[in-house]
Amino acid sequence: MLRPLAAYFKVLSLTKFSDFALAEPIQKRVAEGGYTTPSPIQQQAIPPALEGKDILGIAQTGTGKTAAFSLPSIHHLLNDKRRAGRFECRMLVLAPTRELARQIADSMTGYSKGLGLFVTSAFGGVPINRQKRILERGVDVLVATPGRLLDLIDQRYLTLSKVEILVLDEADQMLDLGFIVPLKKIVPMLPKQRQSLFFSATMPKTISQLADQFLTNPVQVSVAPQSTTAERVDQKVTYINQDDKQRLLKDFINNENPDHMLVFTQTKHGADKVVKNLMAVGIHSAAIHGNKSQPQRERALGDFKSGKINILVATDIAARGIDVDGITHVINFDMPNVSEQYVHRIGRTARAGASGISYSLVAPDERQFLRDVVKLTGVKPDVVALPEGYDEPPREEVAPRIYGQKPKRYGATPTRSGPPKNKHSSRKGRPGGGTGSGRGGPGSSAKSDGPKHWNNGAKSFKRRQARNADA
Repeated sequence: MLRPLAAYFKVLSLTKFSDFALAEPIQKRVAEGGYTTPSPIQQQAIPPALEGKDILGIAQTGTGKTAAFSLPSIHHLLNDKRRAGRFECRMLVLAPTRELARQIADSMTGYSKGLGLFVTSAFGGVPINRQKRILERGVDVLVATPGRLLDLIDQRYLTLSKVEILVLDEADQMLDLGFIVPLKKIVPMLPKQRQSLFFSATMPKTISQLADQFLTNPVQVSVAPQSTTAERVDQKVTYINQDDKQRLLKDFINNENPDHMLVFTQTKHGADKVVKNLMAVGIHSAAIHGNKSQPQRERALGDFKSGKINILVATDIAARGIDVDGITHVINFDMPNVSEQYVHRIGRTARAGASGISYSLVAPDERQFLRDVVKLTGVKPDVVALPEGYDEPPREEVAPRIYGQKPKRYGATPTRSGPPKNKHSSRKGRPGGGTGSGRGGPGSSAKSDGPKHWNNGAKSFKRRQARNADA
């Protein structure tokens, strides 16, 4: 059962980091970082976390969630002088993607600099042997993705029997990626006497159910309800034919000349295609998605942060963990088929008090996705008319596209008869249904960042996804 936050403290009285009962060395690190005023999620989460209570925190990306769980956890680790034994970690942070795991580890390393705590990360896409050597000595804080964590446990290079603090960041994305099975394997390995902190950008019912299973009488803190989108984001939408999206994106970039623009596509192949077409007209850009190697992802993200390129094209999964200040534009080249992803996407702009623009290109078969977003957020984006020279999209209703199938008009008679090619191809709404694998319909080479190989069974896929994991 969730407890009301007001029972513990008055948020309004906590206006400075010095108001928190954090250890003096931590206060010093925070001051050296130039931080004086805590964000709303930090005001609400840090005091009960310092008391050792379990937390369920709901806040949008870029609101300071990492510090909200890092600072009180470091305080606890400092006060308890116990050292981690071989193959042990005292604090475990689980993250859905490599980029987010590395970002959290870097932040916690900065917060604990000079305090004698050892922070490391473990995720796929890089050799495991170095991670084994580090864990053999024992670490204070381990930030990991579920797949690599289970690999290390299976190879007997890690035990979770001495974990004092468990943090699950981006809990909603964990569930979206099918990590519920690995989580249920990991949690029984942890001591029952521990502190658990769950943080998420959205609050679907599944997160509440997960909290009931894994948290003990948690305090719920929230600064952004599930349906709340970034207040300072100017949301716009243009209805357009799918084939005209690339040309409109090029014209938009040339006219707006954005400083930092993040473009979202639904598939890995789609991201590569957008970059290829932009580069062909002299617009420098890079793609980041699950098929890219870790060095390629790091180079693309580094070039984007440094300003070497102004445009980064990403899939939803790979975009988790992109922590770049100054993103001015978010473009939904493809509308997300999960409404909560829209909240995550536009949350990449308008951070740290800045304003931003989100611009959605909606094809006829994506209009239902837009209506779902409006229903969730309660915000109807402003409609921007197509420029001259573009064909208006059809006004008639078109069914949402199911990946691997051709779009069809409502009420149309199916042309295909007989049984489906495999037992899962007729399941509507599931990625990988039908005879193709991508947005372009049957025979398309497009690859979704979501599930694939459904013919091997959903359970087999989720086990394989969790192991390879890490987007």
